[in-house]
Amino acid sequence: MLAARSVPVLPLRAGKVPFGNCRTCTGNACGGRPNMKHAGPCHCPKVCHAWAAATTDPRVLTSPAWATAWCKAVSAAYHPGGAGLTVVDLDDADAIAWARASLPATRTVPTTRGEHWLYRGAMQSANAVRPGVDIKSTMAYARWLGPGTGPITALPDVVRALTVKEPSKVPPTAVTVPAQAGAGECRHRTPAYLDRGIAMAEQRITEARGAVHAAVYRTFLAVLSTHGRCGCLTEAHVARLFTAAQAKGESPWHCTDAWTNALTTLGL
Repeated sequence: MLAARSVPVLPLRAGKVPFGNCRTCTGNACGGRPNMKHAGPCHCPKVCHAWAAATTDPRVLTSPAWATAWCKAVSAAYHPGGAGLTVVDLDDADAIAWARASLPATRTVPTTRGEHWLYRGAMQSANAVRPGVDIKSTMAYARWLGPGTGPITALPDVVRALTVKEPSKVPPTAVTVPAQAGAGECRHRTPAYLDRGIAMAEQRITEARGAVHAAVYRTFLAVLSTHGRCGCLTEAHVARLFTAAQAKGESPWHCTDAWTNALTTLGL
């Protein structure tokens, strides 16, 4: 049972949605705070407050109110953040291809249209961080679709970077392509992996529909999170990213600014 493994669970009704608040808790009249980062916003014995209702307490899970909800439920969900997990929800084949080229391997769970990639560690949740990709962790729920396959690896910086907002603009000291932070051969990635990653990064910048500054910064941050410390990035790779950004209207100044801010964020 999930709750026995310290995974907070809750029932879902038709449409893959939680049960609504009871009359007492409607509009948070009960004083509940569904913005809290942990379960149990109030002491209501019913299945209220969506993700925040998720619990591991066997007394709650077997109570009459919850027993009724379980009888009506069509599926189960869990609160990833409450279990110290992050789910990268990949909605389609393109999103899966991006993940395979850009993210460290970890446990995967097949879904109706795509896959859930599970990482050990909690973070801020966010929807549509890129086409077909949602992040589900704190203040969110994910459907339970089985244990999945493969070991769960630690939450990488490249996933955290997906929710990072555009940094403030600080004038850079130069507009040339900055030198790389790492040194030596990249022992954990192949040249083909790096080439795919750069190609995916170029595509992500090219396909940005709005907030281009933020998209460029997040892409630079993701690339540096994976390869910034090992020295495998060359000036040619960085130039490809800058070229893609400038084709979307970014100036050389903005490119250098975003790159410098990404290096600073990662401590490179």
